Amino acid sequence: MPQRKMLVIGMFTIGFFLSLASIPIVAQTYTDLHDFNCAVEGCSPQFSSFLAQGRDGNLYGTTLFGGTHNYGTVFKATLDGTVTTLYNFDGTTGAYPQGGLTLATDGNFYGTTEKGGAYNYGNIFRITPSGVLTVLHTFNGTDGGAPYSPPLQASNGSLYGLTQISSTAYRITLAGKFSLLSTPMANGTMAPLIQARDGYLYGTNPGGGLGPCAPYGCVFRMSLAGAFKTIYIFDNTHGTEPYSPVTQAADGNLYGTAPGGGQYYYGVAFKLTTKGGFTLLHEFGNGNDGSGPDAGLVAASDGNLYSATVGGGTGNCGTLFRFAKGGAYSLLYNFDYTHGGNPYASPMQHTNGVIYGLAAYGGASGSGVLYSLNASLAPFVALMTTSGSPGQTVQILGQGFNTASSVKFGTGSAQFTAVSDTYMTAVIPAEGTSGYVTVTTDSGALTSNKKFVVKPIITGFNPPSGGVGSTVTISGGGFYGATKVTFGGVKATSFTVTNGSTISATVPTGAVTGKIAVTTAGGTASSKALFTVTS
Repeated sequence: MPQRKMLVIGMFTIGFFLSLASIPIVAQTYTDLHDFNCAVEGCSPQFSSFLAQGRDGNLYGTTLFGGTHNYGTVFKATLDGTVTTLYNFDGTTGAYPQGGLTLATDGNFYGTTEKGGAYNYGNIFRITPSGVLTVLHTFNGTDGGAPYSPPLQASNGSLYGLTQISSTAYRITLAGKFSLLSTPMANGTMAPLIQARDGYLYGTNPGGGLGPCAPYGCVFRMSLAGAFKTIYIFDNTHGTEPYSPVTQAADGNLYGTAPGGGQYYYGVAFKLTTKGGFTLLHEFGNGNDGSGPDAGLVAASDGNLYSATVGGGTGNCGTLFRFAKGGAYSLLYNFDYTHGGNPYASPMQHTNGVIYGLAAYGGASGSGVLYSLNASLAPFVALMTTSGSPGQTVQILGQGFNTASSVKFGTGSAQFTAVSDTYMTAVIPAEGTSGYVTVTTDSGALTSNKKFVVKPIITGFNPPSGGVGSTVTISGGGFYGATKVTFGGVKATSFTVTNGSTISATVPTGAVTGKIAVTTAGGTASSKALFTVTS
């Protein structure tokens, strides 16, 4: 078992005006969960080293170096810090897995190696929770190389990523079918992509050299087809060289960090609209707030943002910090090397509410640590997909599912199956509405950390034909909140949403033979069959 070293920080009190007693505000507890042994477990988890929560509730990640061949490892960690090495890279299957892992809807993890493989340009791999690794694609230089970050699974089920060499964007299916999408930038991207609510992929590029992001870096968006657009270009005054990914918070804005630039040249944190409207949140380096925020921000379940700096603080080993909803900065922890130091990697929030992360150095042997920050944040459920139509199955991660009594999509109750205490599936109900998904257990209600968009679906209509003024019953699901019904593209002036699965609509004047369509806040659904307008 690992040694666990707990440090309680941030304990404050507030006076209560009717008594002499004071009421303690909940403390943030930092715990050094595990100190890596380089030769056995791997070591030095660098940027971006994403941890992934598995269906079993454990954490899965990579180390950049160490292990049997000194090419890095894949590991599993329990929440109390027991680490098991799942795989040692040997060069042929890849070397130096820089970026960490992504959990996909097949229950397996996907990642990349910076080097190794047949051409030494790196690989894309799949690994099962038990440690069976399969190389899906080997880069050869003409299709890119040195992928620093794990691919992202997008809403269409495919994985998307970028490479540093040749700056290529790619798509790969879970079965391993690889497609080169574009070469959008002149220099390589290191951060992983995210998919925002608008369906686009967003990422950062550190700039340098030539191209649309030169010289100080940019934030860009990319369509699922590979079309690229720069939405913000850094100017050094407001930050430079963004290495970390952006994250989308509940307000719909993108938040991120850049490790350079700003007034003190120690990096910045920023807010950005998806249209490119920029707000500077914080300039690091004014005092002991940290420097070099290489890690990305976590949009946590309390609505605040959490992350780390690689340097600065009282010991110059980095800090953990929080931004409140309004942007106010709070220092939460100073790394001291003994309990970890230089956290390049982006932290993550587990569905139990606790934040977990990796520090590249420090600990018992100086090889890095796995740490946790318990800020008493509420537990929640995580959705593997955030949009879909009634009848589709959604995978949900969390805890306490063995006692689950209900699952709701907005206000609509869903059929569900608790596969284990930490993993369940639920069928989107016809009565479902867009909003948060709620799972009720014996311990209380768990709310999803992201909103789910229920897309309408039309399964049929009756009668199949009719004249202007006749009534048609439309069947399907996700109809609550419908704003428009059309017949052959002509808007119906009268319709009634009977329930989530039924709409009664009147054929409008000017209607022509064609498909019936229903529009809600979740999108527009069209019928497969044509409705025939009779005279």
